[in-house]
Amino acid sequence: MSTGTADTTEQESTDGDATPADGPEEPETALETARRQLEHAAAHLDVDPGVIERLKHPTTVHRVAVPLEHDDGSVEVYTGYRAQHDDVRGPYKGGLRYHPHVSEEECVGLSMWMTWKCAVMDLPFGGGKGGVVVDPRELSDGEKERLTRRFSEELRKFVGPKKDIPAPDMGTDSQTMAWFMDAYSMQEGETIPGVVTGKPPVVGGSEGREEAPGRSVALVTREAADYFDYDLEGLTVAVQGYGSVGANAARLLDDWGADVVAISDTGGAIHDPDGLDTHAVPSFAEKQNAVTEHDAPELLEDGNDVLELDVDVLVPAAVGNVITTENAADVDADIVVEGANGPTTFAADAILAERGVHVIPDILANAGGVTVSYFEWLQDINRRTWTLEEVNEELESEMLSAWDDVRREVEARDVTWRDAAYIVALDRIAEAKSVRGLWP
Repeated sequence: MSTGTADTTEQESTDGDATPADGPEEPETALETARRQLEHAAAHLDVDPGVIERLKHPTTVHRVAVPLEHDDGSVEVYTGYRAQHDDVRGPYKGGLRYHPHVSEEECVGLSMWMTWKCAVMDLPFGGGKGGVVVDPRELSDGEKERLTRRFSEELRKFVGPKKDIPAPDMGTDSQTMAWFMDAYSMQEGETIPGVVTGKPPVVGGSEGREEAPGRSVALVTREAADYFDYDLEGLTVAVQGYGSVGANAARLLDDWGADVVAISDTGGAIHDPDGLDTHAVPSFAEKQNAVTEHDAPELLEDGNDVLELDVDVLVPAAVGNVITTENAADVDADIVVEGANGPTTFAADAILAERGVHVIPDILANAGGVTVSYFEWLQDINRRTWTLEEVNEELESEMLSAWDDVRREVEARDVTWRDAAYIVALDRIAEAKSVRGLWP
């Protein structure tokens, strides 16, 4: 089944076969995919091979022990990571996740994605990613706070508003960032809100940050529809994953006149060819597994069935690796706008491209999160608060600028939208490395 949440933070070598294998496709790791995408984009550019080799590896990965005293007095030691991929264009930037499957390899791969995402948006950041190997659902609020404060202390030497700025991710939220910022500030002897983004506005967070990834998905969907000569009024859209990203994208598109005909969460999916009232259905964050409680003409027990509906636009906004060689031939949308990070495997991407399905990649489509995190960082540094209207106006301006940059590469090189996005990103990173040089 699909999941109702999405990674909102803020992926190819061409040695894989694009045709279905004899058995089920093996899930790709974030690191494998990120390296494939790097090499795939590099083939279109005249980039120093030394730069490409440097970008295959993180600058550093910090592994720390995070002891936690549980409510019953027992002590357990968890493992935490912070991967810092590249800072040639600015401080590292990326999420902190609490999840039992956090690993060093995952953090490295996701930090590479953040490097590409920041570059395609032309933000003055590099890529970072981290987390703790823990199931946050098994922790009380007090335990989660103590874990966060200790993790902040363990990372304190490696993060900061001019070094590395974490943000919320899977299993963490604005409260987590507030605890992290407070612990860091207490040890530094002054309040430093810019050490993290994604905080509540009352302690230096930005208006519109939580909605930003979904808003950017909606904006990119609108631009893609216009580019391919679809009327937004009546545009049929299916959203897999009605979490923060999916719900915010769906509601905005609904407001603009599109027909959101199907949505899903971990409990299943609903389908109405005439369009759903997206505002009447709680998102996964508002109420878990609420989608199937809503009256609709058709109930789908498996949320992944949404991926194969006959619609104009499909928005996979749940987790990675949901469009694979197993189902790529059955995707019946004309346009796929990636709301989640890495929802399409490398081999599946090739199948969709061969079939003429246009895929707007995650590093462009869901980049609203890191873009508004950049706005929050600016507000914290300048001690000046922006209104929600200012945030949304600036976000739309940045998204349209990035869309135009990618579109120009699509038209000039006759490549896919994913290739074009990575070409834009790699060209900017390579130029920065060339100008700065290799020291010593």
